[in-house]
Amino acid sequence: MTSPADPALPGSRIPEAVHRRRWAILGVLMLSLLIVVLDNSILNVAIKTISTPAPTGLGATQSELEWAINSYTLVFAGLLFSAGLLGDRLGRKRVLLGGLAAFGLGSALAATAGSPTELIAFRAVMGLGAAFVMPATLAVLMNVFEREEQPKAIGIWAGGVGLAIAIGPITGGVLLDHFWWGSVFLINVPIVLIAVALMIWLVPDSRDPNPGRIDPIGVVLSVVGLVLLVYGIIKGGQLADFTDATVLSTIGAGLAVLVAFVVFEKRSDHPSIDVTYFKNKVFSAAIAAIALVFFALMGVTFFSVFYTQSVRGYSPLQTGLLMLPLAAAQMIFAPRARLVVDRFGNKATTTAGLLVIAATLAAFAGFEADTPIWILEVVFFLMGAGMAHIMTPVSVVIMQALPREKAGSASALSNTFRQLGGALGIAVLGSVLSTAYRNGIEDKLDLLPAGLRHTAGESIEATLGVADKLGPRGDALIGPAHDAFLHAMHVTALWGAGVAVVGAIVVAVFLPGRPPTAQKDEEGRKLVAAE
Repeated sequence: MTSPADPALPGSRIPEAVHRRRWAILGVLMLSLLIVVLDNSILNVAIKTISTPAPTGLGATQSELEWAINSYTLVFAGLLFSAGLLGDRLGRKRVLLGGLAAFGLGSALAATAGSPTELIAFRAVMGLGAAFVMPATLAVLMNVFEREEQPKAIGIWAGGVGLAIAIGPITGGVLLDHFWWGSVFLINVPIVLIAVALMIWLVPDSRDPNPGRIDPIGVVLSVVGLVLLVYGIIKGGQLADFTDATVLSTIGAGLAVLVAFVVFEKRSDHPSIDVTYFKNKVFSAAIAAIALVFFALMGVTFFSVFYTQSVRGYSPLQTGLLMLPLAAAQMIFAPRARLVVDRFGNKATTTAGLLVIAATLAAFAGFEADTPIWILEVVFFLMGAGMAHIMTPVSVVIMQALPREKAGSASALSNTFRQLGGALGIAVLGSVLSTAYRNGIEDKLDLLPAGLRHTAGESIEATLGVADKLGPRGDALIGPAHDAFLHAMHVTALWGAGVAVVGAIVVAVFLPGRPPTAQKDEEGRKLVAAE
């Protein structure tokens, strides 16, 4: 905000003092973003350890692992838009600080969880804090950079996601090699303290002069609908039966509540999500691209950890190092993706990125227990490159589709659908993996007692855990468990590739191509005149 003592630059609405330290502010915002993304990437490496029986882990089942991830994601996604509105109303800096404090508290509690149920609950607290951090970081960014610098800043911001993906698995691997599983959550606490101190010192506050009203009914409907839907999908995978009455009724109830949510939002004068934004086909296609790419990627990340650790025998630290090419590609290409967009346009860049993602996901369908590991590394690198050329242009399209004052709302919408895509990806593809695995291993478990047979068939870790308890008699289960998992991974990878192809078709049809130079010049003149 401009004051007589702190004037803005000529032709700018940004105070000069803020403009001078904008890159330092971006660094603080990226640190805040780092812990939110870091947590999920660390957890991806730790899920096998957490599934191990006590005292090494918590003995979590595959469905409990999915809930440990999705309790965070659903609270995160369900509250993001309201968190964005609160930031617009109360001030983004204040909301950022509150979100970081809640995230740090949830992390400390998760580190001391004594059961999978407690871990699921404390992860939800972390999701609550993250919901207030994520939209505020991008909203502050939009208010400290001029429009012409925003694509570059967003590219660097997106590169921060790649940095977190790189640091997360390696950090998680080092911690799990030397400490107990809870250390992967406790590591967040000192990062939160540093981020809070730097934010108080450097980051200016900003708010929307005409903020929207909070919509508690919409928030409740969206969270209830999503939880019911995801619960039904995960339950179907756990039972390997999507025709079960409980599964069908829960999924049906979730869809009904979500329909009620959409109807309520359309009629409300202060909706959580302004559905009129989606009348813009470009905006809708950009949102769909984010949701679909995270649907595919989150589901594949979930099973790739079991492939590298359970089938290939790598340690958590080695698994983290194996994921370095994915992160390195994002850090290399995300800040430069805007240059590709300048040359080829949003449509060509994003469509190509989604097709690369589809090809890399399909490559997992050819992986076996003895596939050369360098092939996995190449696939991870290409996957990161594809993701970088989707996230940066799509984030710019979404953030510039709405006025600067609505930056919190635009950021929240982008992140809401990214998290929803990820949650549904873990639920749907996790259920495909679980169903295919159970179908592949079931006939090999006939010699086990009936009660143990169901538990052993839920996941490869469950089967290997039972085999370990049986001693030499259990060795006969190890080979069939690996074979059944590889088959399940192949099926799941092809589902993920299919989803990415659908995303490519959507953006190829609806995103704008490269505008002619004259048209871009005219748009630039109009923008200058308007501002």
